[in-house]
Amino acid sequence: MDGTILVADDDRTIRTVLTQALTRAGCKVHATSSLMTLMRWVEEGKGDLVISDVIMPDGNGLDALPRIAKMRPGLPVIVISAQNTIMTAIQAAEAEAFDYLPKPFDLPDLMKRSARALEQKRRAPKVTQPVREAVEDLPLVGRTPAMQALYRLVAKVMNTDIPVLITGESGTGKSLLARAIHDFSDRRTLPFVVAQASDLQGVEGPASLIARAKGGSVVFDEVADFDEDTQARVVRLLDMLGDKAPRVMATSQVDLGARMEAGAFRQDLYFRLGGVTLHVPSLRERVEDIPLLAEHFLAKGERDFGAVRRLSADARDLIRAHGWPGNVRQLENSIRRLLVTSADAEISKAEVSAILGQQPAAEPLKGAVESEKLSASVARHLKRYFDLHGGQLPPAGVYQRILKEVEMPLIEIALDATGGNQAKCADLLGINRNTLRKKITDLDIRVTRRRKLM
Repeated sequence: MDGTILVADDDRTIRTVLTQALTRAGCKVHATSSLMTLMRWVEEGKGDLVISDVIMPDGNGLDALPRIAKMRPGLPVIVISAQNTIMTAIQAAEAEAFDYLPKPFDLPDLMKRSARALEQKRRAPKVTQPVREAVEDLPLVGRTPAMQALYRLVAKVMNTDIPVLITGESGTGKSLLARAIHDFSDRRTLPFVVAQASDLQGVEGPASLIARAKGGSVVFDEVADFDEDTQARVVRLLDMLGDKAPRVMATSQVDLGARMEAGAFRQDLYFRLGGVTLHVPSLRERVEDIPLLAEHFLAKGERDFGAVRRLSADARDLIRAHGWPGNVRQLENSIRRLLVTSADAEISKAEVSAILGQQPAAEPLKGAVESEKLSASVARHLKRYFDLHGGQLPPAGVYQRILKEVEMPLIEIALDATGGNQAKCADLLGINRNTLRKKITDLDIRVTRRRKLM
């Protein structure tokens, strides 16, 4: 790797690590904690690549991207940020950043992206519109690989005309994601219409629906629930779309592919809707994001109700360990109740336990394939993972990444089942206790000891 790299981050440790790694790779590095200094270097013509944090003491790195593009067209910028939200990823994409990585980032991954940035020219900058401010209220928060992959794919498809199918369990935020795609896109000033089966009834139903959309976006909500006649109406509707047609999206909490193979969903409709499939993971698939979401809802409650609350460490651990069958919607409702009912500024474990004790038990997944083997379920998820890359191969190292994705929830669930007792957990898993300890450290799994009630 050859070139001069400008690093801007107010974290001294990150500056040191990046400087050492990039220097060892053969690059010259200029590092600063000041956005003003970075912009001066850019203006002076220094640097072949910029690696910049977003929140700096003297400014916002995302706001600086258009100025960098104007001063130095073609200078690639890699954005790194601890603000792990969909808005950060999409703002970076709209501002024509070469790439975006959430903190904490994987150093070898950043090095590979830096090498690619130095080897290829960035696309010519284009004029973009400001992102809708209200998206800060969307609970699309997460630093887990699954959420970051989702954010990147949304950034790629938001301004295309390709149909989008959004899948995920009830309460994961499928409708919110559809709304975000519309609000971030170049159709944001046009109508956003959610279509139910009843909207397609009658002779004038389909035509009225298209008229209401006016070239904006149409979302067929929970399309798997549409009966055969309604599915046929949707097919005819999509076939008659012409110029200035609305963007088509659909949501489903069941596997439409499995429904189609079982003869319960039209094949022609499946392929018309599934241009790109976005899977919104359940909270069980992104346990590390639960505390982030809880803090997001507490901050939102402070803005909405003026209630300043924080979670005690024990309360946070209990929220993280809960199953959340209702996913993000259930978590948000629980936090709102805690904001109203908590007597003190710090929400206690007992208060959280009382709220969670009133929650309904988990229900079977709607439309789940009965008696499906684990291997079949894994195969479906792996196929979806490969499909997310739009016909391109995923980055190298798939084997280890997939093993980590499976290994982490397995160990977390086993630890929860054994009350955090690592000896019992190791016996349950059939591995050496030292091996378990190493995996807990490597995977950054939090272990909470408690008495297991049987």
